[in-house]
Amino acid sequence: MHSLQAPSAVVMIRPHAFASNPETRDDNAFQTLANRSAEATSAAARDEHDRAVEQLRNAGVTVHVFDDFGDSDTPDSVFPNNWFSTHPGGHIAIYPMFVPSRRRERRMDVIEMLKRDYRVQDVIDYSGLEQDNLALEGTGAMVLDHVGRIAYTVKSNRADPVLLERFCTHFNYEPIAFEARDAQGRDVYHTNVLMGIGTHYALICLDMITDPERRATVRARLEESGRTVIDLTHDQIAEFAGNAIELTGRDGLVLTLSSRALAALRPDQIDIIKDSATPLPLSVPTIETAGGSVRCMIAGIHLSRR
Repeated sequence: MHSLQAPSAVVMIRPHAFASNPETRDDNAFQTLANRSAEATSAAARDEHDRAVEQLRNAGVTVHVFDDFGDSDTPDSVFPNNWFSTHPGGHIAIYPMFVPSRRRERRMDVIEMLKRDYRVQDVIDYSGLEQDNLALEGTGAMVLDHVGRIAYTVKSNRADPVLLERFCTHFNYEPIAFEARDAQGRDVYHTNVLMGIGTHYALICLDMITDPERRATVRARLEESGRTVIDLTHDQIAEFAGNAIELTGRDGLVLTLSSRALAALRPDQIDIIKDSATPLPLSVPTIETAGGSVRCMIAGIHLSRR
């Protein structure tokens, strides 16, 4: 089956100088420090990435891999979903990033490949707005319902409200923004750690949305779209259970998430997913020390093949 929500092709970046980024540690509560040498950490991350690519390809997902050899000091480059996104109808957005090291992750060879292999009508580049200290970190900052045309967005320094409005006007999404905090009262830095939207279900920790009215709105809009809401706990979010992406494989829909995230889900929650998609767990414990998981590693391609 074809689903607007679940792309069948993705871009992934193979890390050669992976590290937990000191520039992003202040507001990313998910980051931890790997307790081994930089070389061993980087090698482990590369192995995890390569196994993930192999598993995705075995499931029938097309994976375009680009190497990052570390020449530009980009420790977070394994998370490309933050600096660009693609959209049905042939549209690409390029985003402004919050910290300098992440701005260096943008690379034109990825965009050129997309133009060569897929039908691209236009590329809208917002990255110049970094000069005004504005950021909108792609599908980390926004979780997009491609069917219902809604951009769910946690308010943070990674998602400027003016820029969100501009994106939504250009790309025809309705913005639904809200404040969200974790169990310790810390602001959530990216929307895609607390929610992921599949074709027939949505994973979300509603309890993290601080305003009860907003919480009810988000639930109602997800249910109006015909999706079953899988309400996650704070503990499940801490295990990256919300950081998942649904893809289309050879035999239908697959929910791609980390092994740690799948282990945190309850059997009844997994049963809802299995009604329409096959869970595809990827083991990425080293990469998760940087504060992101499987969803962050995958930039979906919502474009038609040439």
